[in-house]
Amino acid sequence: MTKTTQTQQAIGNHAFSGQWINDPIHQEFLRDDVQRQLDFFRPMLRGDGGFDVPDLAGAPLLGGPQELHTTTRMVHSFALAKQFGYADCDDVIDAGMAFLWNTHRDTKNGGYFAAVNHDGTVADDTKLAYGHGFVLLAASTAKDAGHSDADRLLADVTDVLQSKFWEEAHGRFADEFRADWTPFSTYRGLNANMHNVEAHLAAFEATGETAYLDRAGRILGFFFDELAPAHGWRLPEHFTQDWQVDTTYAGNPMFRPAGTTPGHSVELGRLLLQYWDLTGRADGSIPAKASRVIHQALSDAIRPDGGLVYTLKDGKVSVADRYWWPVTEAIGALAALQKYAPNAENETHYRALWAFADRYLIDYERGGWFPELGDDGRPVSRQFLGKPDIYHSIQAGLFPPVPALSRISTFQR
Repeated sequence: MTKTTQTQQAIGNHAFSGQWINDPIHQEFLRDDVQRQLDFFRPMLRGDGGFDVPDLAGAPLLGGPQELHTTTRMVHSFALAKQFGYADCDDVIDAGMAFLWNTHRDTKNGGYFAAVNHDGTVADDTKLAYGHGFVLLAASTAKDAGHSDADRLLADVTDVLQSKFWEEAHGRFADEFRADWTPFSTYRGLNANMHNVEAHLAAFEATGETAYLDRAGRILGFFFDELAPAHGWRLPEHFTQDWQVDTTYAGNPMFRPAGTTPGHSVELGRLLLQYWDLTGRADGSIPAKASRVIHQALSDAIRPDGGLVYTLKDGKVSVADRYWWPVTEAIGALAALQKYAPNAENETHYRALWAFADRYLIDYERGGWFPELGDDGRPVSRQFLGKPDIYHSIQAGLFPPVPALSRISTFQR
């Protein structure tokens, strides 16, 4: 049987009456894609211990700085893959952990620089809650994978997040500071808080320390109990300093686009289910809230020709561009819903998203996923250069077959 035939069976023409997440052929397809991703991104490790970003063909994109989220996501992704039994992950994990501690870390003022140059000098000295959340995620996954330096990194970034970013009165994280921790904006946002929920859940799983779980729960309560019902189950993204919704905000088009981002809604919905599982499933209202937000996002964002639009304004499509990461996050959210309470609608969405990824996003020739598509379904490079990271797409391959909603990195396979 050729690989093309296997792919068609796993995605398009394979008749399987149950859930695809339980289908051995689909699971083989996922394993193969994860391996291609690891093989594509592994050569981005440089001799100095840093990481390059690959172009679409896999050659390093030279000249740019190394961003904190690039370093942390490589550590997290390869540590996660190691936990799933994939080989040859240690060099990337070791290098990334050392680079975080020795190069990104600000030894004078504390915290982690947003970007550094290849020579070790600082390219962007701002301190971002978004990036620090990923440091916590990398440290937590590295701890699960048994890395010897994980505890010191986890302790250090936890202290920074709690003492510099956490706003106890609000129960959420502030977004950004200068290198010396003086504020330079009053912006507050969903994205940084969402990724800190992800990181805090991972840190709780790695350590058992309930403070992580409590902080994640306070953030989730704000978005799902207060905001979602008041905004048609669409999650506002941007806020003033006192956490009032700012509908006029238009910031960085990649990380802080105007309006709402359905990809974030599905991602946060999956994290809510993870939190619910970790807290003992005591609150029976949580799955319905997660499902409602996820399905509202899918209803708003699925394009007739496949994939998801990027942003909405007042519930209507604003930026119709199709990126890879909302597809991967929707796959993860739907897989989580299917594990909890399977139904035909979720299964249909799950299969359709994988069929779209199979046809348009997965690069079978070179590995990795194409990050953005034009209306003709061909790869374009308007917002992203090259294939910017492995993090979203590797989780789409690793998470669905695991029966659990939480503790996925330590699940006994």
